[in-house]
Amino acid sequence: MNIAIIGAGSWGTALALVLADSGHSVRLWAREPEVALHINEQHRNPSYLSDIVLPEGIACYTTLDDAIHTSQVVLFATPSHVLREIAARVKPLLTGSELVVSVVKGIENETFFTMSQVLCDVLAGKTEKNNIGVLYGPSHAEEVALRKPTAVVVAAYSPDTAVTVQALFTSPMFRVYVNHDILGVEVAGSIKNIMAIASGIAHGAGMGDNAIAALITRGMQEMKRLGVQLGASQDTFAGLSGIGDLVVTCTSEHSRNRYVGYRIGKGESLAKITAHMNQVAEGVKTTQSVYGWAQKLNIEMPITESVYAVLFEGLEPAEGVYRLMTRKQKDEVLF
Repeated sequence: MNIAIIGAGSWGTALALVLADSGHSVRLWAREPEVALHINEQHRNPSYLSDIVLPEGIACYTTLDDAIHTSQVVLFATPSHVLREIAARVKPLLTGSELVVSVVKGIENETFFTMSQVLCDVLAGKTEKNNIGVLYGPSHAEEVALRKPTAVVVAAYSPDTAVTVQALFTSPMFRVYVNHDILGVEVAGSIKNIMAIASGIAHGAGMGDNAIAALITRGMQEMKRLGVQLGASQDTFAGLSGIGDLVVTCTSEHSRNRYVGYRIGKGESLAKITAHMNQVAEGVKTTQSVYGWAQKLNIEMPITESVYAVLFEGLEPAEGVYRLMTRKQKDEVLF
């Protein structure tokens, strides 16, 4: 198939390799002309995964029209905070027959929309809701690009779309499962980035494995509590986009969100950390969204609240942990 990938960051680049390995024709879209030129001439992305040689079947363009032309699938791999803007630019270039897939993780500020909901909103009138799906799961781009075994999950508004996307991405080293709960998949896969920041803070502050294990476990409870109240299936949070992605993002050195938390735990400011990063830690903006969402719905999410206070209200990490540890005693299953 002809596939356009909108976004030539690390994840977009890794998925281009997966799809090209499976025989698909892949067109990447990059903002920077020098990135496109390097990919086309040297078959490497100079900004992301620069050690990886890309298959020759991957071409890169700097205009959306060239990238999308004749594509049967359009895959969005942009940062979450620009998805609405980029999707609006893509909309007039679509025929309406394309499958649209999002691998973007996050919750939109203000609207509290998941990324597939953003696409449904922006592309309404051109792309049917049933043609939209998402691909989530424990899948660091660095390992996917090295063709290390990875398992992910696809969810869509139509079962047929989910099965089509599953077949599209499946390869010997990239296994894809179908989940029919798109809301739960997106909520779990987005909120886990908040928990990764919390895990990084705990690690950076030297709080030990016990604390990190507690954060992962109780973080899962928070994710599930919000998701179930919104109508998601509880089982989804025990799957790849839930516990799977939560564990790898909270423990892996590849995790950008854990990295941000780690440096905050070491005493650095968020502004200083993000100023020198060439990749987006989605959990920062997602923390703002989910904190506001939880307040609006009156859902108790103490880890999210503590991360929000550390990131945006100047709370010292040690004080945040103290608040969590000295909260009113709770029942594990109910709260």
